[in-house]
Amino acid sequence: MSQASLDVQGFIDRHPVSRFQLRILVLCFLVAALDGLDTAVGGFIAPVLREEWSLTAAQLNPLLGAVLLGLMCGAFAAGPLADRFGRKRVLLVSVLIFAGVSVVSATANDVLALTVLRFVIGLGLGGALPNAVTLTSEYCPARHRSLMVTVMFCGFTLGSALGGVLVAHWLPMIGWRGVLLVSGLLPLSCLPLLLVLLPESVRFLIARRDEPEHIRRILRRIAPLPEQATFHLGTDQAKGSPVGQILSGRLRLGTWMLWGSFFSGFVIIYMMTNWLPTLIKDTGWSLSQAALGSAMFQVGGTLGAIVLGAAMDRLDAWRVLALAYVGGALMMLVVSQWYMYFPVLVLCITAIGFCISGGQVGANALAAGFYPTTSRATGIAWCHGVGRVGSIGGTLAGGMLLEVGLGLSGVFLWLTLPALLAAASVLVMGRRYRSAPGLGGGRDTAL
Repeated sequence: MSQASLDVQGFIDRHPVSRFQLRILVLCFLVAALDGLDTAVGGFIAPVLREEWSLTAAQLNPLLGAVLLGLMCGAFAAGPLADRFGRKRVLLVSVLIFAGVSVVSATANDVLALTVLRFVIGLGLGGALPNAVTLTSEYCPARHRSLMVTVMFCGFTLGSALGGVLVAHWLPMIGWRGVLLVSGLLPLSCLPLLLVLLPESVRFLIARRDEPEHIRRILRRIAPLPEQATFHLGTDQAKGSPVGQILSGRLRLGTWMLWGSFFSGFVIIYMMTNWLPTLIKDTGWSLSQAALGSAMFQVGGTLGAIVLGAAMDRLDAWRVLALAYVGGALMMLVVSQWYMYFPVLVLCITAIGFCISGGQVGANALAAGFYPTTSRATGIAWCHGVGRVGSIGGTLAGGMLLEVGLGLSGVFLWLTLPALLAAASVLVMGRRYRSAPGLGGGRDTAL
C-alpha cells in the first residue's frame, strides 16, 4: 500500500473519540430507546385490551407473541439487506415501518387486525436495533468498542422501563389507542433528525468503493487527514454473500457459539421478564414486592451492561462474559434455596440481571468485534434473530413450567442450564479465536 492509503480502523483507533462519534452513539441510543418503548407497549396495554374486548388469556397470547415473531423475522431479513444497501438506509426504513404501523394500529377494531399490525411493527423493530449496534460499532475505536456498544444498547432497556412509566400515566388520559398513536409519532418525529445527522457507516462505504471524497469528508469529522488520503479495510473484509461468510470458513464455529449464547441469554431474559412477577407473588410475597423484585432485574441489567462493557475493553472479553454467565447461574442456585428471605431474593435477582442481562448486552459488542465489515450487519442481526427464537421459547417454557407446578425454586434451577450453556459457548469461542488475527474481542480485538 502507498503511504497515503490508510487502514480506516487504524485511523479511528489512533485518535480520541470525537464529538462526531459521540453524536452517532447518542442517535443510535435514541433509536434503541424508541425500539424498547415500542416493543414493550403491547404488554402494557394488554390488560386494558383484555377488559375492553372481553378477551381470554388464550386470545391475548397471539397478540403478545406477534411482535416477538416479527422481531425474529425482521432481524433475519435486515442483516443481509444492510450489508447490501447500507446500515443507515435499512435502519431508517425499519424505524419508518415500526413507527408508521404503530400509528395505523391505533385504528384497529379487533384483536386479529391488531395482532397482524403488531407483527409488522415487530419486523421494523427487529431491523432497527441490530443496525444501530452495527453502525455504532463501526465508528468506535477498538479500545472503547465494548463500552460504547453496551452504553448504546442500554437505550433499549431505558426505553422499555420508561415506556412503563409513561404508559401508566398516559392510559387513563388517552386510552390504549392514544398510547399506540404516541408511541408511533415519537419515532416518526425523530426520523428527519436521523436522516440529516446520522452518517452511513464509513466502513460500508469503503467496502462498496464509494466516492473517495465522500469518505474523506466523513473521516475529517473525526480527525484531520491528508488531502488525497485513501482508505482500505485491511483484513476486515471477505468474499461471498454475507450469509455464506458467517456460516463458512473460519467464522462458522464463532457464529454457532454466538448463536448458542444469544439463544440461551434470551431464554433467561424473557422468562424472567414475563414470569418473574408471577413467580415471586406465588411464593407468598405481595404484588408490590413482586414488582420491586422484577424491577431490580432490569436495574441490574443496566448496571451490568456498563460495567461488563468496560471490563471487556480492558480484559479478555470472552472470560469476562463467561464469568458473568457462571455468576448468574450461581445466583439462580441461591435464589432456588433462599427465596423465602426477601432481601436475599432481591439482591440475587439484581445480581442475575447484572450477570445475565448485562452479559447479553456485552455479547452484542463481542459479535460486533467478531464479524468483518462485509458481513457484520448480517452477523449481528442473525444473532438477534436466533436470540428472538430463544425469547419465544423462554416465554412459552415459563408458562409450561408453571403449568406443571414447578414453582420459583424449580424454575430457577432449570434456568441454570441455559446460563451454563451460554458460558460454555463463549469459552469455546474464546479458545478458538483468542489468538486469531482479525477476529476477537476486548483488548485483543484486531479489526
